[in-house]
Amino acid sequence: MKIIVDAFGGDNAPLEILKGCAQAVQELGLEILLTGRKDVIEKVAKENAVSMEKMEIVDCPDVIDMNDAGTDIMRSGKNSSMAVGLQKLAEGAGDAFLSAGNSGALTVGATFLVKRIKGIKRIAFAPVMPSADGCFMLVDGGANVDCKPEMLSQFGLMGAIYMKKVMQVQNPRVGLLNVGTEEHKGGELQHGAYALLKQSELNFIGNVEARDVPDGAVDVLVADGFSGNVLLKTFEGTAMMILHKFKAVLTKSTKNKLAAAVMLKDIGGLKKTMDYKEYGGAPLLGCTKPVFKSHGNADAKTFYNALRLTKAYVEGNVADEIAQSVASYKARTDAAKEDA
Repeated sequence: MKIIVDAFGGDNAPLEILKGCAQAVQELGLEILLTGRKDVIEKVAKENAVSMEKMEIVDCPDVIDMNDAGTDIMRSGKNSSMAVGLQKLAEGAGDAFLSAGNSGALTVGATFLVKRIKGIKRIAFAPVMPSADGCFMLVDGGANVDCKPEMLSQFGLMGAIYMKKVMQVQNPRVGLLNVGTEEHKGGELQHGAYALLKQSELNFIGNVEARDVPDGAVDVLVADGFSGNVLLKTFEGTAMMILHKFKAVLTKSTKNKLAAAVMLKDIGGLKKTMDYKEYGGAPLLGCTKPVFKSHGNADAKTFYNALRLTKAYVEGNVADEIAQSVASYKARTDAAKEDA
């Protein structure tokens, strides 16, 4: 399997990207096609003794900056490492594309270069996040600020397929983020989405309040991109704050340090379940081919885990499953209209 990687996406590129790729080559058996400034990539790899085994480089002169507008990828950034990588994916040069770069540009590029699956209204950013009893997927995590009910219904469908095929969750529970659990809560968007999700074939459990999400209330949480991104950033910030507070308590005194030493293994397990780096990144659901977004501040560990999830996405044929489900749903609704 060959993964195309934006070597200049993110705050820690290209060194941490290269280190994560090298680990993925060794442990996951991947081949990597890097896009970016070839001379810089080779220099950084040599200076830091990073193996370039099973890695090719496509030389690209430009880089999409985190401050660039998303639409720049189709204009001034068309020769950037991100744009070239997406174009290579569209041409069939690899099985998937991964970048830690500008989220807006990645969404625009995926939409216009890789294209949406036929019938899908919008591509959605879908991070997998930790919960009390495992993990859940948030769809949309920020790609679409303004949404319509049909879009949220499709987010639920795509998220359910991902959780089943990649995360091995049978019959995923799908919930709608809202200000209350009652059916009448929320605005026009939530009311419309609730009705569509309720009549779908998904395991829809209704509205879900934000406070119940960390406790494992759902496997797929559906939201518009604005609400989803607020939840995502709050979730990550709270987790980091708790871990810092916990560390401060454990190192406060000699007695506490001794107690921490006794519980070291359990503490490590707790940290792992709350660490977003374990999940690495998120797919852009709805693309005709696998496109993944890793965290902007990804280090080697984070990027390796993003590559691991990307590999699982490809192996699960998620894009094909989504396309088949959308086509099947359209056929059923068209038949129902004719019968009516």
